[in-house]
Amino acid sequence: MELTILMPCLDEAETLATCVAKARSFLDRAGIDGEVLVADNGSTDGSQAIATHAGARVVAVSTRGYGAALAGGIAEARGRYVVMGDADDSYDFSNLDGMLAALRDGNDLVMGNRFRGGIAKGAMPALHRYLGNPVLSSLGRLFYRAPIGDFHCGLRGFSCDAMRALNLSTPGMEFASEMVVKSALHKLRITEVPVTLSRDGRSRPPHLRTWRDGWRHLRFLLLYSPRWLFLLPGIALLALGSTTMAAIAARVVVIGGFGFDIHTMAYAGAAILLGFQMVLFAIFTKLLGIRSGWLPEDPAKMRWVARIGLEGCLVTSCALLLLGLCMTAYAVWLWSDAGFGALDPRVTMRWVIPSVTAMALGGEMFLAGFFLEALRQTEFRSRQQ
Repeated sequence: MELTILMPCLDEAETLATCVAKARSFLDRAGIDGEVLVADNGSTDGSQAIATHAGARVVAVSTRGYGAALAGGIAEARGRYVVMGDADDSYDFSNLDGMLAALRDGNDLVMGNRFRGGIAKGAMPALHRYLGNPVLSSLGRLFYRAPIGDFHCGLRGFSCDAMRALNLSTPGMEFASEMVVKSALHKLRITEVPVTLSRDGRSRPPHLRTWRDGWRHLRFLLLYSPRWLFLLPGIALLALGSTTMAAIAARVVVIGGFGFDIHTMAYAGAAILLGFQMVLFAIFTKLLGIRSGWLPEDPAKMRWVARIGLEGCLVTSCALLLLGLCMTAYAVWLWSDAGFGALDPRVTMRWVIPSVTAMALGGEMFLAGFFLEALRQTEFRSRQQ
């Protein structure tokens, strides 16, 4: 069988028969060996019988959620290709020629783009159209270099084998992002075609919840990109903190009439520590993601991480601790030179703040070295099993 037209369903009695009829008409008109598959997520309005009567095959998916319904449908699909879309009559299932042609050309994922195809008046809330979707789609393109202008279009097609190999697992609305993100991470062929979006035919409110589901999409985009969530912000904080501390180490820095002194240096130390932790988190998250299977193998980065050995971390840790202790000793000498009495903080804090920062970095490096070694031991034992 060449094509499965898949529709997730939860109480879509008002529009389901129309959607199935349009899908069947496309298969008949184009002479395609295909099926219409409805993945029912526990409907209580008779949607199952309506779908069967209209000519669809129905599979029951007990795990609740948009993503769970689609994952269950993909597992049961018989077609080489799958085109999925919402069963609310907002997408035209009778006009899938462009999407099928792109699949036949060898693309693994074909996304619909509603902004290029057309959005009917009232079909998409203004908040989604002008803020939510553009922002999330822009972040998706930035983080994952996916050539997609509409990350959250509900009408999309894909190679069934390629999508099953990705092991998509999110149960909620973020399934739409997971599909694109994992396709991009695994270097699948991705393209998009224009599609139209009409007002849905339901009288009830949609299942989508703007802020809750928007946050779930954003959270997913961040978690699957340690580079943008941890690494790049961490490097920026490290650079800013180090530059600031070095500039203020000798004297007050005046910029535009504002003097930056030891108080700014304290914040610079905090930026260095936080930035260093974020870089470590980027490494840890990458290793855990690859180890757990939700991030793809990255041989180049893994070779680089493999060079960070426990012994090297311990040597670096000792060097930082020694540096901090030396600066502390000098600060104590300044104190003793003043008879252990009151000190000018503008002098002593220029040594105390860097010394505390260096010793804290040394402690973090010490712990990070052992944690990385523990991750390697876990990975080694897993491969042996």
